[in-house]
Amino acid sequence: MTGLIAFREIVLKVHSRCDLACDHCYVYEHADQSWRARPKVISPEVISRTASRLAEHARDHALPSVTVILHGGEPLLAGTARLRLVCEEFTRALAGTAALDLRIHTNGLQLAGRHLDLFDEFGVGVGISLDGDRTANDRHRRFADGRTSHPLVLAAVALLRSAPYRHLYQGLLCTVDVANDPVAVLDALVELEPPRVDFLLPHATWDTPPARPDGAPDAYARWLLRVFDHWERRERPVPVRLFESLLSTLRGGPSLTESLGLAPTDLVVVETDGTLEQVDSLKSAYEGAAATGFNVFDHAFDEVAAHPGVRARQLGLAGVSEACRRCPVVRSCGGGLYTHRYRDGDGFDNPSVYCTDLRELVDGVEGRAAARETAPQLADPAELVRSQEELTRVLLARLHADLADEPGWARAWELLAEVERAGDAGADALDAVLDHPFTRTWVLAALDTARGDRPPGAAPGTGPGPGPAEAARRLTALTAAAVLRGGLDLPAEVAYRDGEVYLPTLGLLRLGEPGTEGRAALRATGEGYAVRDGRAEHRFGPAAGDARWQPVRTWSPGPDSAPVALEDLDPYRNCFARPPRLRLGAGEAEEWRGRLDGAWALLRASLPEFTRAATAGLSTLTTLTPLAGGPRAGDWGEAGRHGPGALGVPYAAGVPETALALLTGRRRARLRALTEVTDLYALDGQWQHPSPWRERPVPVSRLLADVHERVAVEAYRRATTAPEPGASDRIHQALDRLSAAAELTVTGKRLVAELRWELKAVDA
Repeated sequence: MTGLIAFREIVLKVHSRCDLACDHCYVYEHADQSWRARPKVISPEVISRTASRLAEHARDHALPSVTVILHGGEPLLAGTARLRLVCEEFTRALAGTAALDLRIHTNGLQLAGRHLDLFDEFGVGVGISLDGDRTANDRHRRFADGRTSHPLVLAAVALLRSAPYRHLYQGLLCTVDVANDPVAVLDALVELEPPRVDFLLPHATWDTPPARPDGAPDAYARWLLRVFDHWERRERPVPVRLFESLLSTLRGGPSLTESLGLAPTDLVVVETDGTLEQVDSLKSAYEGAAATGFNVFDHAFDEVAAHPGVRARQLGLAGVSEACRRCPVVRSCGGGLYTHRYRDGDGFDNPSVYCTDLRELVDGVEGRAAARETAPQLADPAELVRSQEELTRVLLARLHADLADEPGWARAWELLAEVERAGDAGADALDAVLDHPFTRTWVLAALDTARGDRPPGAAPGTGPGPGPAEAARRLTALTAAAVLRGGLDLPAEVAYRDGEVYLPTLGLLRLGEPGTEGRAALRATGEGYAVRDGRAEHRFGPAAGDARWQPVRTWSPGPDSAPVALEDLDPYRNCFARPPRLRLGAGEAEEWRGRLDGAWALLRASLPEFTRAATAGLSTLTTLTPLAGGPRAGDWGEAGRHGPGALGVPYAAGVPETALALLTGRRRARLRALTEVTDLYALDGQWQHPSPWRERPVPVSRLLADVHERVAVEAYRRATTAPEPGASDRIHQALDRLSAAAELTVTGKRLVAELRWELKAVDA
């Protein structure tokens, strides 16, 4: 069957009865009472058949690992002999097919050394249910005669925490009761040093709503937020899955628990008689809610995966109610646990019965954690610079891992390491060439080819990337450029092709006639550089006057600004949507400098904050590439597939258009740089948003990019020409839609807030 989501987690009911009488138990106290007709203990035949079915499922779907959770009732009541059989059968069946993660969830009352010795033998992780201190735990978790279970659970946890078994300890599960003291509950759980704590809302539906002693619709949110505040005050002493899941989704990551988020379910339950069912909590909704009609003897797991009830919980955003799809926190709460949406008459097509709680909880956690969870790169340009520099180096290290066995590459890499070890001069020179924007272009293109993403042999940048030999040539040239820049006494040898070699950040050196190949040695001299090709040595560089040397030209935006490279030589500059111009003639270069001077003066007069920002941090403009053609409406400066600092600007643009190209290009480059090192939004849903500028709804990435650019364009137009009628209103409309976008992370929301402040200053 196609389109199925494989089951990666199996809940195996090894015993269907329990030694406690918890009044909040969904198995025994809620709507579905099917447990009464099932065998108490799982049979050897069910165990063996389930293990075979799981192995078959893992093979069919090429699953690297599967998790089997031993459950009940109380699974320890099955006895060590039956538990051993389970461990042996599943270990045997999965051997050579998928890694097996065995776990057991227990109330701990029966837990003894004999159990833990068995679990140690098979690596079975142990989770224990405990609702907090004695007062909290005894509110629900008692024996049938009313006796407390708390001392026995503490003894079980103490045994599990002891030296021989500590590695089996997986955590504590606590069901929330708002009548309990949240601070005391957390302190009691933390005292037991669990690897993780899970807080669960008590199972409830719209027909059987949760207890609310004060009648408030957000009682559970307020209780959990008090736990969160205390958890923060104690500096997050243990992981809490509920909070970590919310923080993960607020950062753009996945949900970490079934009860929150939009991730599809990948769990199936096997009852003691071999019946295959959906998630157990559905037993809270109505009799037979979890049933599928399948069993391990007659049906494969794929048949269960195709069951409408299972598929309904794998639809992500499309699987929640219309009200939830419109909610800005749906990506974090996911509409709540599927069970909690049930209402007689319309099934599960409702928000959670805990809807108000979940909204308050997500908003509360976000409000408390926004400062900590917001990526520092958004507010700190220097941090964005560091992140971008690190990204280039990480990518280069990945390329080295792919090409380390190539002889030409290996020699160049060794010299690169020598440059890095050559003191401050070597480190600074190496930083300069690695931070050249088109170094990133080359690395990405070479990775494409090395990893088979693009066929070799086409132009670098936007086309297929270079093969190993060409990648090695670029690395030798890059290393040689660092040697020359640092004035280092190192053997800088380059390989040239078609009679020339480009030295990143320096220029193009012609070493022979077109079509020739060879190698040449380079060195730094007092006046510039020298090249030895065979017996002859030639001087070239800034003061050498060698006609075979074409240096990278520069342009200075102002007396306090660093020179900007006018890059019309680097072969990897072909990374923009439009093709670059060929090498400009001397007159053309001077004309372009004049237009750039005029454009910068226009920006300095109309948007002084832009020119100030453009000379600080990541906003620094380091490289301009002339592009073919003139400006097109709505398409000005271009940010291509390169590192930070580069812009592509239409060569034929006039002064006003060039100013607009510098402005929009920088905005595009900044947004791209942010998205490369931090998450502004998640793209794991099918969200589409109406756009004031486009006929069809667009993803949040497009809407954010449009707003990010148009705020600056509107500021420029108001300062230089008559503003476009209604432009500000359209931007406000888009900002409102972005503010309600569920897929924005806390960092993305902070960026939207910044854009709103920018527009407010424009409107003032």
